[in-house]
Amino acid sequence: MRVVFEVAQKLNEEPSPCPLPSEWERVLKLPLDVSCLLMTTAIIQARMSSTRLPGKVLLDLAGEPMLARVVERTRRARTIERVIVATTVEPEDEPIVALCHSRGWNVFRGSRDDVLDRYYQAAVAGGADPIVRITSDCPVIDPAIIDRVVERLSGGDGGRVDYASNINPTRTFPRGLDVEVFTFAALSAASREATDPSSREHVTPFFYRHPERFHIELVESERPETANHRWSVDTQEDYELMRQIYGHFGNNEFGWLDVLKLLDQHPDWIALNRHVAQKTH
Repeated sequence: MRVVFEVAQKLNEEPSPCPLPSEWERVLKLPLDVSCLLMTTAIIQARMSSTRLPGKVLLDLAGEPMLARVVERTRRARTIERVIVATTVEPEDEPIVALCHSRGWNVFRGSRDDVLDRYYQAAVAGGADPIVRITSDCPVIDPAIIDRVVERLSGGDGGRVDYASNINPTRTFPRGLDVEVFTFAALSAASREATDPSSREHVTPFFYRHPERFHIELVESERPETANHRWSVDTQEDYELMRQIYGHFGNNEFGWLDVLKLLDQHPDWIALNRHVAQKTH
């Protein structure tokens, strides 16, 4: 795969003067110095088989598939050095792979249901450390918020940070702006030790269920009253709201505060998906 080829190619270059992180040394089982080849990598999970809105990741938003909107907005974050779309090995996800190939995006294929393993294997293949978790149903994900959470991981209070987010333990941003960032060492531990289905499917519960093991940081919004907004796409009603937003802007250059201003002008749009209940896990 393209991701594996890129990393393999870089491993053959001149060794870096940086020390090899112990977790990577354990995983690679190679006496190579690769720490300076590691990149802050956004891994965007995507599959066609949504239970409530099948095929949603390729639905059109102002002339582009929703997945393309997510990828391009994520790539605009200045802290992101690489983006990988992580889909499944199932035949139904071939259209996602085809889109990635046509756009020249990195793509990794892994388990359909064990999403934690999919993230771990994609991180290994892509030399990802730290990892930024983004989901493909968030078409207004904001690059500036991504940067804030990445920077909190690298410069959090009290020294080392293992996991930073803007959703745990408290959500203060609209749903659909979710960003989670974690080290490869933390991901590796979760991949080895998490056994319950929820942790395997939703990737990060192992971290915040074990605060005694992981240093966790939260990025909070200056507008916590907006946390009740729903900007993710899980139903037809969610999609209709996104169509209205993208139909207004006509491009991908707006930020989350622009969306808030727009919805202040069109409060009836908020009602489109206000009744939609979030799936729990």
